[in-house]
Amino acid sequence: MTSSADAFGSPSPVLSVGPVVLPAPGRAVDLEVRVSAPVTGDDLPVILLSHGQGRSNHLSSMNGYAPLAHFWAAHGFVVVQPTHLSSATLRLDPATPGAPLFWRSRAEDMTRVLDGLDAIEAAVPQLLGRLDRDRVAVAGHSMGGHTASLLLGARLTDPQDGTEVDLTEPRIKAGVLLAAPGRGGDALSAYAAEHLSFFLTTDFSTMSTPALVVAGDRDDSPHLTVQGPDWHTDPYVLSPGPKSLLTLFGAEHGLGGVSGYDVAETTDEDPERVATVQRLTSAYLRSELHPGDTAWKAACDALTAAPVPLGRVESKESAQAPS
Repeated sequence: MTSSADAFGSPSPVLSVGPVVLPAPGRAVDLEVRVSAPVTGDDLPVILLSHGQGRSNHLSSMNGYAPLAHFWAAHGFVVVQPTHLSSATLRLDPATPGAPLFWRSRAEDMTRVLDGLDAIEAAVPQLLGRLDRDRVAVAGHSMGGHTASLLLGARLTDPQDGTEVDLTEPRIKAGVLLAAPGRGGDALSAYAAEHLSFFLTTDFSTMSTPALVVAGDRDDSPHLTVQGPDWHTDPYVLSPGPKSLLTLFGAEHGLGGVSGYDVAETTDEDPERVATVQRLTSAYLRSELHPGDTAWKAACDALTAAPVPLGRVESKESAQAPS
């Protein structure tokens, strides 16, 4: 692929501030976020970045995902990373309502962030007046991808009370789902069906907001699914367009190491693969949030033209959900 400098211009210096605390009445603790942004520039689009889960204490918090957060901020986005209640850093009582993964609270965190942009600007005065609040995207890895899918329009049935849950956030105009969970039903492992029953009824047919789905073709995730790597393509296959799918060759659940630099739990560490994710996701969001921007096409062309392509992209424009 072309270098990031060729595709996007030189990266900007980045400022990163955290924790910024947003009062959250009714939540187990107040919401802490990290904000990363280029030190210069105006009319900056916003990316809400939802962390996944994992063995490490701090990757699943506002302090994880530096390879993505820093790259996006260096190329013109303001990135806001919440510490969800599922984070090991909070050490909440396992009996806390919503534990262990707090699927509903995670999505509500992102709406709370959008409601609190004034407070974030006040806490980070270098950002005052620089946000483009009409251009907002959400991104998430693994469980964070599930969070992002709900905000983009996916639905599920609450296993506690049987009601249909709609957490769509209309202020979000585009999304990136990284190694996100797929459909429920018979696609789930016995463990996931028993212990993570909110996955059982995931419905992507209503997920109409434009999104890029990123999946590794070796991401088996046997603790969650019996469908193998294809499960992570469900948010693309089972949702209406416009959608794009980036399949990364040889990639496992870490997609080369997006959750942090040199983390031990990355089973497929590959800096070039991470760079591909950085460039393709950034280009997609640039073009989706700024119609007419050609970064996405250029990035896709570069991926295809590489002597040894690291992945492939496919897209669909139909607004109809698949049958």
